[in-house]
Order: sequence, then structure tokens, then C-alpha cells
Amino acid sequence: MAPITTSREEFDEIPTVVGIFSAFGLVFTVSLFAWICCQRKSSKSNKTPPYKFVHVLKGVDIYPENLNSKKKFGADDKNEVKNKPAVPKNSLHLDLEKRDLNGNFPKTNLKPGSPSDLENATPKLFLEGEKESVSPESLKSSTSLTSEEKQEKLGTLFFSLEYNFERKAFVVNIKEARGLPAMDEQSMTSDPYIKMTILPEKKHKVKTRVLRKTLDPAFDETFTFYGIPYTQIQELALHFTILSFDRFSRDDIIGEVLIPLSGIELSEGKMLMNREIIKRNVRSSGRGELLISLCYQSTTNTLTVVVLKARHLPKSDVSGLSDPYVKVNLYHAKKRISKKKTHVKKCTPNAVFNELFVFDIPCEGLEDISVEFLVLDSERGSRNEVIGQLVLGAAAEGTGGEHWKEICDYPRRQIAKWHVLCDG
Repeated sequence: MAPITTSREEFDEIPTVVGIFSAFGLVFTVSLFAWICCQRKSSKSNKTPPYKFVHVLKGVDIYPENLNSKKKFGADDKNEVKNKPAVPKNSLHLDLEKRDLNGNFPKTNLKPGSPSDLENATPKLFLEGEKESVSPESLKSSTSLTSEEKQEKLGTLFFSLEYNFERKAFVVNIKEARGLPAMDEQSMTSDPYIKMTILPEKKHKVKTRVLRKTLDPAFDETFTFYGIPYTQIQELALHFTILSFDRFSRDDIIGEVLIPLSGIELSEGKMLMNREIIKRNVRSSGRGELLISLCYQSTTNTLTVVVLKARHLPKSDVSGLSDPYVKVNLYHAKKRISKKKTHVKKCTPNAVFNELFVFDIPCEGLEDISVEFLVLDSERGSRNEVIGQLVLGAAAEGTGGEHWKEICDYPRRQIAKWHVLCDG
């Protein structure tokens, strides 16, 4: 039997064939994997999960639940306005429709009320397994106002309160505001948002999103505060601050609303309320005082600034508890070249800082130098409000100019003075 012989050319062809089959297999595998991924992506895109997000604020979970897709951005559709029936100005009109997680509307049941209540208000009520009650104060119709009162009218805030006994949670829904004043003189509109604080501890602070260019913002945002016992509700108060966002400077304060919860019964269900927005009350005749020590070192051309104390600071809100700190800005020819700030002192109108800052002066002498002190109230999660302001420099008036002249006349000497703060 003759032996089987294989030529060298046949051995060379075997790797070539294997490589071709491997390449085809690789291309097929990649194509199959891409097709499977596209199918999964298209199937996921068809699903519309409910919109739900979570904030964690100082150990308190805040769940804005059941957000309405209707009236999300504050501006009502013109077509909807035309189709809606006219509502009397003196009536309380709230759009309280809610959808469940599947996007369906629950059945609406109206709670019967007295004829007098129905004459003064026509709110839409809904039930979620519990009875709802309407505060008699929220149904008060607006009476005739004088011309001066109409000019000072800052709008109305609509909201609802509820206590969830199963979750042991206090629920606040900020629905809308109507008739806000225009804070932007050019566009004659505002960019409103609302900050809410639970008093007296100021521990729970939240704020809504900013709605652009509207005087009737519809927020419809729900905040759920866990860990507040129902027995403690009567001891609390809600403080709403209505502001208008300003991109280039500090936000404008439109007004405020204070709601003491004593006497408000939430055991029967959701309570719908509305309150007139009032002007922000300045609860102090002055802005307080600040003790500053300065020393100019002519040899090293440095300025030493010591922020020592603050006293008699005004109440930044209705709780009377400020969390002050001081921001120090160094200016050269009206241009800020350096900034520092102290630590925050919690819950005190008389703060002791004792913090030292050293600034390098870019020029000979202090003729073109000035120092600005801003006393601010620390607010978690939002812009800090200015309590008072102080400017020291050659062009400053009063004690600010006198203090500056002394450190220029007596270099290398630490000179301390009390200064009265002015509006920031």
C-alpha cells in the first residue's frame, strides 16, 4: 500500500481557509449582537416609567410625587384658556387633578358643603382613600380694596397640606401663585420660585424649580417630610418666601407667607389653602453692627483684616434665628482682586468670629484700595441672603472713612472699630 503524501502547498492552504472561516464567524457574531442590542433599546424606549425623583436633605427624604404633566412650565396654553369656562375673580379655582403611576385619572368625588361655602368658592376636590377638608379661611373671598392696597398687592399663593399616617409623613403641595408683580422692568415679567422652611428649627428647607417669564406660575410640586410625628405638627409653622430669579445679581424677594399650623386639623385628610402674599417684613430698625480690626504693613505692603464680632443682627426670617458669616472682598480701582470668608455661626444674632485674613496690596499705598464686608445668612441649597454691608476705604463715608484714614496715618498698628451695617 503506497503511503499518503501531502504536498507543502496543501499545508499552506489550511491556515488560509481557517482564517477565512474565523473572519466570517466574527462578522456574524458582531452583527447578531448589534441586532439584539437594537431590539432591547427599542423595547425599552416604548416603556414610559413614572416620573419620580428623590431629594435627601439633612436626613429627610423629600419625594415630589404625582407631578402633573399639565401646567408644568407655568404658562397656560392659549387654546386651553379659550376652552375653559370663565371663573369669577372672587372664587378659589385650583386644578387639583392627579394621575396615578400608570397615567390614569382617579375618580373624582366632591365633598358636599354648605350653600355659603359653594357661593364663595368652587374648588375641584379629589379623594385618595381619605376624606378631605377645606379650611374656612381659605374660602374667604377677596373684599374690595382701596387704591393703595391694590398697588401693594403681591399676589396669592395656593397650596395644600396633608398628613400621611401610614408613612408618618407631613406632605406639602405647592400648587401655584397668581397675580405676582413684575420684577423685570424691561420684559414686565418675573422668573418666580418659592423657598419653604419648616419653623422653628429651620431644619427642613426646600425650594421649587424656577419658572421663566410668568406672573402666574403653576409649580404643582409635592414635598414629603418623613420623621415628623403628628403630635408635633401643631407646634410648627410654614414660612414661604416668593422670589424672582436674577441671573446677574441677587434674586429679588417678592414677598412671604407665614402659616402657623396650630389649630389646623389634618386628621380628616388633605386641606386646601390659599394666602395673600405680603411684603417682606424688616424686623429690625437697623442691620446690626460689625467689629473690624485693620493693620497696614507698609514694609511688606500687606493689609491684615480681622473680623472680630457681629451684634444686633436682624432676624433673617420669622424664626428669628440667623446663621451668619462674613464675606470679605478686596477691591483695587473698583475691581475685585481677592475674596475671603469666615466660618458660619449657627443660630445667633450676636456672632463671634475672630478670624484673620492677610491681603497682598498690588500698589504702593491704600489710595485705590477698598474692602467690602458682606454679612450673609447661610441657606442650605439656595442663595444666601445678605443681612448687611460695610465698605471701608478712602472714599467711604462716616466711620468707614475715619477707620481707613487712621490705618493710613498709623501703619503697623492694629486698629479696631465698630461699624453700623447698611442694606446690602
